Amino acid sequence: MKKIVIVGLGALGSHAALALRNIGSLRLVDFDKVEQKNTLAQFHTKQSLRRNKAQALAQVLQGMWGVRAEAMPHKLTEPNAATFLAGADIVLDCTDNIAARTAIKAFCDANDIPLLHAAMSADGLFAQITWTESFEADPETGDGATCEDGVNLPFHVLVGGFVAQAVKTFFLQEKRQNFSLTPSGVMRV
Repeated sequence: MKKIVIVGLGALGSHAALALRNIGSLRLVDFDKVEQKNTLAQFHTKQSLRRNKAQALAQVLQGMWGVRAEAMPHKLTEPNAATFLAGADIVLDCTDNIAARTAIKAFCDANDIPLLHAAMSADGLFAQITWTESFEADPETGDGATCEDGVNLPFHVLVGGFVAQAVKTFFLQEKRQNFSLTPSGVMRV
């Protein structure tokens, strides 16, 4: 079974994990805790409030579908990247900060691990799913309000589904697909 590591379990990573639950074994990495606002746009439950996102999501996947996911409730940094990413068949970068993205990319590049990035603009009106060869991390901008009120929930689910599809296509056909998405359309790039 393929090992999929998902770093960042917010709006994109939590929905990607949901869609990937039967594709391979999951290792979930996130240091953050579930807040009330997260339950409106992320795949986190009210019963998970104040719990670590990786542990809470692993428990939900186990409870709802019997999926055992390895939870890593820590912040990924350059010094500990090997602890969280080693042994992965693919890594999904669903983080929202340049330091984590840079550490993930450096480790995956050095260890020849396929890396897929998923990112959404702060206004929630644009997302990219990009293999690392075509990805450039940029500094965070905006207020990060895409997860506040659930208005963009259908778009988050759509993007998470496209992340899962890109992983599945990679595993089955060894083909790397990049996507640009808006709430009104998808473009394969």
